[in-house]
Amino acid sequence: MPAAEARAAPVGDGELPALFSDFEPYRRVVLAVSGGPDSTALLWLARRWRDARPRAPELVVATIDHRLRPESEAEAAGVAKLARTLGLKHHTLVWEGRKPKTGLQQAARTARYRLLIELANRLGADAIATAHTRDDQAETVLIRLSRGSGLSGLAGMRRISERDRIAILRPLLDLPKARLIATLNKARLAYAEDPTNRDPRFARVRMRKLAPALAAEGLDAARLALVAKRLARADAALAATADAAEAQALIAAPGRRETVFNAVALFTFPAEIALRVLGRAIDAIGNEGPVELGKLESLFQALAASHAGGRRLKRTLAGAAVTLAGPRLTITRAPARRGRGA
Repeated sequence: MPAAEARAAPVGDGELPALFSDFEPYRRVVLAVSGGPDSTALLWLARRWRDARPRAPELVVATIDHRLRPESEAEAAGVAKLARTLGLKHHTLVWEGRKPKTGLQQAARTARYRLLIELANRLGADAIATAHTRDDQAETVLIRLSRGSGLSGLAGMRRISERDRIAILRPLLDLPKARLIATLNKARLAYAEDPTNRDPRFARVRMRKLAPALAAEGLDAARLALVAKRLARADAALAATADAAEAQALIAAPGRRETVFNAVALFTFPAEIALRVLGRAIDAIGNEGPVELGKLESLFQALAASHAGGRRLKRTLAGAAVTLAGPRLTITRAPARRGRGA
């Protein structure tokens, strides 16, 4: 057993109210449980929390069988058995169809959320809970840093977010993985080990291998998670400022087909605020988003230069057409590309 796991304290019952307080407003919560240590701990702890609360939401367990490994079917069956033992309903969701040869992890992640959201809608659940930990948060920050993410990306995962009007809850985000393993060891609960978590072809695994060296320099998971939390706070403040700026710059209320800004007002804002206002509008109207930050920055620079020189400019980005003409900046849906259909 690794030293960190040997020293880690199991999660106590006294910690559960704070961990799962975000569950309180929802009627039914789908627990995403793969059978690995983190999600098995989520299942075990959420069930203990619910037992102590007479008005807690209903918990339903879901396992995604990606059909990428021969063991996946047996692992899903193991989760189903544990869920039944705990008195919870279980659903196995299968990722059908051909799997891509490149970008497999991102494709699997997209499929996973799609299947979970479809299940939530069928069951009338209004939230999905995942087992992301502080270690996952640290790896996410490092990966996004390596890709040149902006402030919103470097703020990492949030405890509460939303996808397709379904809340995504991450109650274990402030806990280290070692404490979850210690919890399972104390409860004598078995869990699966996914060999892809050791496959260096994947960026997350490579970042994980860097962790000991980074920790030796003071950049451990706790410090990275703290940085993410502070950046999330700053990101929220900037988002609120962008809300006010958007209202100030709008010529007409934004619609699904067109948004018009006062370009003079827009280009008086600090660049970060103007970028956010512009990016939101492109995401809302375009159909190829979310817009990439680097491309948005390039567009904004071209627009700012054209505005300063009194020149007209028209560009397309993320499925939106952006037109600067005098004091008006108009964003509309771009015509469909040839071969892409209407």
